[in-house]
Amino acid sequence: MSRRSMLRALAGGVAASAFGSLALPGFAFAANSDDPVQQMLQNSFGEASDGFDAGPTSAASVRTTEPILSPSTAGSVEQAIAQYSDIVARGGWPEVPAGQKLSLGMQDPTVVILRQRLQVTGDLAPGIPSSSTYDSYVDAAVRRFQARHGLPADGILGDTTVAMMNIPANVRLGQLQTNLVRLKAMSGSLGDRYVMVNVPAAAIEVVDGGRVVSRHTAVVGKIDRETPILNSKIYRVSFNPNWTVPASIIRKDLIPLMQKEPGYLTKKHIRIYDSSGMEVPPTAIDWTTDQATKGYMFRQDPGDFNSLGTVRISFHNDEQVYMHDTPLKDIFGNVERFDSSGCVRVQNVRQVIAWLLRDNPDFPRSRIDEIFKTGEQVDVNLKPEVPVYLEYITAWATPDGAVYFRNDIYNRDGVGQIALQ
Repeated sequence: MSRRSMLRALAGGVAASAFGSLALPGFAFAANSDDPVQQMLQNSFGEASDGFDAGPTSAASVRTTEPILSPSTAGSVEQAIAQYSDIVARGGWPEVPAGQKLSLGMQDPTVVILRQRLQVTGDLAPGIPSSSTYDSYVDAAVRRFQARHGLPADGILGDTTVAMMNIPANVRLGQLQTNLVRLKAMSGSLGDRYVMVNVPAAAIEVVDGGRVVSRHTAVVGKIDRETPILNSKIYRVSFNPNWTVPASIIRKDLIPLMQKEPGYLTKKHIRIYDSSGMEVPPTAIDWTTDQATKGYMFRQDPGDFNSLGTVRISFHNDEQVYMHDTPLKDIFGNVERFDSSGCVRVQNVRQVIAWLLRDNPDFPRSRIDEIFKTGEQVDVNLKPEVPVYLEYITAWATPDGAVYFRNDIYNRDGVGQIALQ
């Protein structure tokens, strides 16, 4: 089975849940469309739009305003390394049997092992009498574990949660050590205001004055179309933009689609222009060849149907990536949000652009809302430009002792396979 197939197999079937008093990052779920065109859009086209997002912002409910790139994070990770080194020295944690689903109120011998596993990492407090009953203590401990690992904190012990629990302690220790190096490399001055995209977490932090003022669920690049890791500055917000289709998407997605559905470009308001700027009808292209990739520009009109949604956030880079809205709001509810062609889709993007334009007197929130309603095309250059960091952090810790892990989706940690790979 391929890495991507394994990811989808393990991510599938996880149910939505509320977080209750845990107040940790969570996820909502939406069924995937059976429409192959919609599936292709979800897998390839999401690159920017706004309008109010469907459903709550999954990443907004957190219990700390401490940024991941805070100066204190490295110290917290060093403490976590000491903790996990001790766990490894003691033989790690017990392996939880897989193959069954357990939840509150059930009884099963597996619960005894589960309790031991949760106590090793501090998710379940020591001293609680052991039993085979899946009681409220176990339920709360499983929710805490799930939240620390970016899973829906539903308190249900299913295959995905078990797979995460059974990642060996030495692998987790290796992740912490690798990410400590990354965090220390980002220990300099990041600016008073900045945006940080944590790619493997598919999440965004908006930081102001040393604290997180908002968190946003994101969609980032697929395994074979990675979101690049870079540091840059946001220089422009574009309302109701056109979308110029990248050559890679023309080749990998549009040509196969047009072979199956010749009217697709017209339906999606995508126009073709030749090198002289003249519009070319789709019927003039031989879609059985790669003719479409030679000397033509594909551009989608602005509107609610636009793959960028209603706003694009541009930052300096040579990779032709940017942040943006999307018309496909329900994709933010997926557990696995590695579905773009490299750009970063942002849930509740209006909140981000209102923050970016906070000090621009010409664009108060009322003006921003008006632009969305009228569909006016407006480009706003930021002065000063705002730093943005696209980082790859798969393990971090907070001063309260909580240790967080995410999957090494792009296989960059160098510590062997990790769960959902």
